Amino acid sequence: MVKPIVYLTGAGPGDLGLITQKAYELIKKADCIIYDYLANPDLLKVARDNCKLIYVGKKGGMHTLDQEGINKLLVKSAKTYKIIVRLKGGDPFIFGRGAEEAAYLAKNKIKFEIVPGISSAIAAPAYAGISLTERTKNSSVGFITGHEDPKKPKSNINWKALVDALGTLVFLMGVGNLSRIVEKLISSGKSKTTPVAIIRWGATSKQKTIIGTLGNIVRLAKKSKIKPPAIIVVGEVVALRKNLNWFEKKPFFGRRIIVTRTRQQASKLTHKLTELGAQVLEVPTIKIKSLASDKKVKEAFLFNEYDWVFFTSQNGVCEFAKILDRINKDSRIFKDAKICAIGTETAKTLKTIGLRPDYVPPKFVAESVLRHFKAGDFKNKKALILRAKKARDILPKGLKKLGFNVNTIDLYDTVIPGESVLLLKDALSEKIDCVTFTSSSTVDNFIKLAGGGYKRKFSGIKFSSIGPVTSKTLRKFGLRVASEAKVYTINGLVASILRIL
Repeated sequence: MVKPIVYLTGAGPGDLGLITQKAYELIKKADCIIYDYLANPDLLKVARDNCKLIYVGKKGGMHTLDQEGINKLLVKSAKTYKIIVRLKGGDPFIFGRGAEEAAYLAKNKIKFEIVPGISSAIAAPAYAGISLTERTKNSSVGFITGHEDPKKPKSNINWKALVDALGTLVFLMGVGNLSRIVEKLISSGKSKTTPVAIIRWGATSKQKTIIGTLGNIVRLAKKSKIKPPAIIVVGEVVALRKNLNWFEKKPFFGRRIIVTRTRQQASKLTHKLTELGAQVLEVPTIKIKSLASDKKVKEAFLFNEYDWVFFTSQNGVCEFAKILDRINKDSRIFKDAKICAIGTETAKTLKTIGLRPDYVPPKFVAESVLRHFKAGDFKNKKALILRAKKARDILPKGLKKLGFNVNTIDLYDTVIPGESVLLLKDALSEKIDCVTFTSSSTVDNFIKLAGGGYKRKFSGIKFSSIGPVTSKTLRKFGLRVASEAKVYTINGLVASILRIL
């Protein structure tokens, strides 16, 4: 019998790319994940569908569960699940109470392992352009809690020793006690001119950095309304930021962009925008619903040999691949048929199932396909179109005019994900700079999600479209297209956004 195990796992400082490989793999196979406020919730997207997710976040004095409650929850979960991941922001042992949780698990004879994570203590300064050690300035650094256990009879911090011995001081969870920290440092011998940095939401697209000195940082923090989570860096190395600041110079830094693709497809666009510094909010406006067209596909190929087969989208390819698997067929089903893929992404997806398209139009719309075939003689040639239920009829009608005998099979439909109503409401609660659209259906459903008065809700927001068909749908709803991709791909869409933000 396999014994349950709890992995006390560091989720890193916020940037998804800074999660360790071990932590990432554990999240994917966990039966239960108990996660904190500072653990990036996007990490949960790779969890199994049947994984139990339990939020135990603590922020600003508001506790979903106190520490004793969390300890008991870990033991209780180990009686129900085999693999439990306790996902903690940063590193579980660097002021993360991981030691307390491990001790409680040991006391209750629950097997556990520690999975270290990158602490915000080193990540946030690095993303703010501050090297905690630099041989011309200092060769020592100390990490100090800015929020000691209030139950302790007296402080464990030897302020005089810190000032005398260490070149750089990093305080975690100290914004609420900033005045006291500054007072203690100055009274222990630190000069009022000592540089100080406060970094909020470090290593995330929400990062905000303020620079000052011990003499004025309290006033600057109040003026900037700095709140947790934030870290404080004290020392001459703060001056390095002037030349080393890199993250906050990214082109989309500080911009909030909504991605409306399906949850499965959003990751590529999200990754590219995030790499450029944007805070991306995924609000899926379409969900793929299979139409279970297995019988239609099987009969279509059983009774016909096609000259051309047309795939109009990545989703169509993915659904067709599932159908082939279910009806126990492979690429030999096409026989001598040639394949047309509308779009390079559709072509790439075809290659993943061993199919190389014979033709990809220069512009990824049906009109471009028809222009290509217009010069040929296709009288009584057979064409099969595999598409979405709500697809435009331009392609089948156009092919029929060119002489093709056309058979069309709808492989999937697009529906609105129910959870996206709240996602959009939350996204619009703060300023949005741009919304991206990759198809007409994403536009249609986005408007439905927004509800009445959508123009007022979208005031000041720029809309970016992947191509002319999508742009036409935006204009149909009275919305101005701020940018349109010149090449109708994700890369083209990102390039178009760069021109307007």
